[in-house]
Amino acid sequence: MMKLPRTTLILILLALVSGTFVYFYEIKGAPQREEVKEKKQQIFSFAADDVQSLTVKTENVTLNLERNNAGDTKWLIKSPTAVPANDAIVSYLMDLLVKGKSDRTLSIPPNQLADFGLNPPQATININLKNQKTHQLTLGKSDFNRRFLYAQIDPTPKPDGNINVLLVSTDFENAVKRQLSEWQQPGDKK
Repeated sequence: MMKLPRTTLILILLALVSGTFVYFYEIKGAPQREEVKEKKQQIFSFAADDVQSLTVKTENVTLNLERNNAGDTKWLIKSPTAVPANDAIVSYLMDLLVKGKSDRTLSIPPNQLADFGLNPPQATININLKNQKTHQLTLGKSDFNRRFLYAQIDPTPKPDGNINVLLVSTDFENAVKRQLSEWQQPGDKK
């Protein structure tokens, strides 16, 4: 039997080890990784039809929206001015609230809220359901690569005193950072 040089034996051993790693990581591990990707957390569990009113508070405006049960538009702006709302803009926000998912949840001490742009938040959305239940979503700043926003839902400290902060789509920022005129039904601007 031929004796192989030591470097050849080491290379064969490395090839076997890396081949085993690739097999278990890529082939055996793929289903688990897919499962993890799918475990995005639904932000809220209500349907769009369950919502009676919304209050959107940003740096520029505090807007009160109410479902319109009669008339051409689905939503009305109640304040700061009483006019029909732009249904497409409100539907965009509603879609995010109903279908939005969080990629990850962090547990932080309350004194770190400012680091995540949550004290004060850049926007707060208060949601009133038809069954009298309420929910709140506060939006903070974006993460370091601007892929997600830090957010809180129904902010309450956990038993350990920490607070859950979620990573949500930056679409929420696009949905709420608007001038009052954009929220109004086109052609109804005052």
